[in-house]
Amino acid sequence: MILEPIRHLALVAAHCDDIAIGAGATVRMLCQANPGMRVTALVLTGAGTVREDEERAALAELCAGAALEVGIAGFPDNRLPGSWAEAKNAVMALREAGNPDLVIGPQPGDMHQDHRLVAELLAQTFRRQPVWGYEIAKYESDLPTPATFVPVPDEVARLKADVITRRYPSQAEGHPWFDAEAFTALMRLRGVQCHQRYAEAFVVPTT
Repeated sequence: MILEPIRHLALVAAHCDDIAIGAGATVRMLCQANPGMRVTALVLTGAGTVREDEERAALAELCAGAALEVGIAGFPDNRLPGSWAEAKNAVMALREAGNPDLVIGPQPGDMHQDHRLVAELLAQTFRRQPVWGYEIAKYESDLPTPATFVPVPDEVARLKADVITRRYPSQAEGHPWFDAEAFTALMRLRGVQCHQRYAEAFVVPTT
């Protein structure tokens, strides 16, 4: 998968840490391949909490060298569909702030209601840009069958796992699955599927 040239990358998530978990390695490599690239990130929950601070620190590290703009909204966590109109307005405002060359957000088959809503809003809003849907391993058995793979060098895979576990300490509490082994395991599996050691995988519409 070609990672350049991209002038403007948009990242969208329901929750703080979704972007890092789903696409942290790809985001890091895009920023490395396109110095000075504009990155606009929108997260729909977490404003005014410790999670906002964690997200800003993690994205600043992953997007080092980019012109990064981060917006964190305060919609109710796990109840995002109840704020459908407001959430759509926020996504539309992201588009109107500048047409990105690539949009990365949740994959449309995600069973978490917040993630799925964001995926639907991206499909409705960004019709002229490629939209890559990232995957997040969790309790639900909803991992997709991706068609787009981004090979990840060993050092970037390690960086991604380190950033997630170090920058989101609030999520390690009470979540026994939240560790470097889990985040590396999915990259290793996707690497096997594309004849690499590590990779991130995305759902990309064909039309």
